[in-house]
Amino acid sequence: QVQLVESGGGSVQAGDSLRLSCTASGGAIEGNTVAWFRQVPGKERELVAAITTEYISYHVNAVKGRFTISRDNADNTAFLQMNSLQPEDTAVYTCAARPHTKSGSFDQWSLYDVWGRGTRVTVSS
Repeated sequence: QVQLVESGGGSVQAGDSLRLSCTASGGAIEGNTVAWFRQVPGKERELVAAITTEYISYHVNAVKGRFTISRDNADNTAFLQMNSLQPEDTAVYTCAARPHTKSGSFDQWSLYDVWGRGTRVTVSS
């Protein structure tokens, strides 16, 4: 079974950049849509970005122009490049994958079969 492991989180200042990685093991992410979600304690999990098997990407308005999702199937890894980070980006970021055959909006977290454990991002002003 595919497992996902995130890395790259940390504590930064506003305006800094981070690059999150989501590496799969036990299987390939090639046939999966991959998404990044984030969650702040006391708030609902929210979609950040998603990328399909055809490399079509989607970013929510709050991060559009600052964050970029990408994937490297050869390395079995997806990425989230985060630039111009702001304090409101502070959250635990988790990647998730679902077979490309599953239709539905990217933000339907119940459609994702595999989840990582998350990596924390803290942005100070």
